[in-house]
Amino acid sequence: MRHYLNILFILLSWQGLVYAEDVLRVNSLRYWTTPGQSRITFDVNTSASQNKVQFFENPARLVIDLHNAVVTKELAQPSASHPLFSGIRVGAKNGTDLRIVVDLKKPLSNKTTTLHTDALGNNHFVVELLDKGLSNKIVKMEPKTDVKLTEKSTPIIPVSEKKLPKVVPISKAISEVEIKKPVSQIVPVKNSEVSKIVKPFIVAIDAGHGGNDSGAQGLAGTYEKDVVLSIAQKLEVMVNAQAGMKTVMIRQGDYYVALRKRMDIARAAKADVFISIHADAIKDSGVRGASVYALSTNGASSESAYWLAHSENSVEFVEGEQLSDDENGLTNVLLDLSQSATQEASVLLANKVLHNFENVSKLHFEAVQKAGFAVLKSPDIPSILVETAFISNPIEEANLLSSGHQFKIATAILKGVHSYMKQPKNEQQRIAAL
Repeated sequence: MRHYLNILFILLSWQGLVYAEDVLRVNSLRYWTTPGQSRITFDVNTSASQNKVQFFENPARLVIDLHNAVVTKELAQPSASHPLFSGIRVGAKNGTDLRIVVDLKKPLSNKTTTLHTDALGNNHFVVELLDKGLSNKIVKMEPKTDVKLTEKSTPIIPVSEKKLPKVVPISKAISEVEIKKPVSQIVPVKNSEVSKIVKPFIVAIDAGHGGNDSGAQGLAGTYEKDVVLSIAQKLEVMVNAQAGMKTVMIRQGDYYVALRKRMDIARAAKADVFISIHADAIKDSGVRGASVYALSTNGASSESAYWLAHSENSVEFVEGEQLSDDENGLTNVLLDLSQSATQEASVLLANKVLHNFENVSKLHFEAVQKAGFAVLKSPDIPSILVETAFISNPIEEANLLSSGHQFKIATAILKGVHSYMKQPKNEQQRIAAL
């Protein structure tokens, strides 16, 4: 009998350990608003897969129930000027669950979406709300000390724990960047009663390779497909935190996406720019540095650029899907990019990103390189390929595995995109795509 009791005690203890490890910890909260859309982002320690989001009226409120969750510190309150949210309350539900109530200034329509974004090392639970009456401004957080819990709620005691790594904050100049010519001011609206819609600047982020195509491999066994996905996911979080910007991820996990399909995904999302993230490799392990490439239909800018493009394009043969220039009659468009500003805009974007890489790592090429990368052949989206480092170099392989260095790379790319957004020609190009 004693033997069985011991086994039961061990099982109960083990269940307690598993339960503790599975607790969802809500570390912070951020708000973001543009015309037609408002977003609440919870920074958490793991993906929030078990949740329930509901609307209630009289008074209007959004109720978010998170299973087996706690808050680690007081969550930021929305500012008094927020067009939709008036306050936030937190309380316990059923002992172990967490209930977050967002008081609304007006009822919402049925156009509401809830999505989970799992960035490698930095997890985020995102609730997106759609409403036509939101104002076009960045909403700042203003903590309050007089927040009261509902009578039925049990106060939550902050959990003392080692803080998880957070997204590296971008400089004030970057986080508060404003596009001086919004789309609503450039596009003529014939019907004054039709609401003006500002299209967010959409960044298509392409983590190279994936699945059976592992890409290059470092001396320590690091796969290119893994580190570039990690960088892409960090860039995704940083871009989505910017007012007026959104991302479309070409791949979210370890699977392969055909080169043609990568372009199709970006075009379907009406992306304004396409950024493909890679890590270079060469037999000489002493070679290092970052490079940025744009499409060239008239030959490569260097021998190494030619062979790099040849290597990246050849994966289509390995996967059994050859990228044909004759497919869907696209050849003439690709070979005559002079009829649009796409190629010129790609070089401009590449230069902006390359300039910001000077503060991150050594440059392998100090000028933008050009070659016939198949993944960059979108006829109407400025596209670049970023070789973040040489994974074949031991020092750079270690850097690529560093979360801090990955953030530096993502920050450099984001700063480059911001600089590109300030260019007047880019606004004209974005309007043409609408």
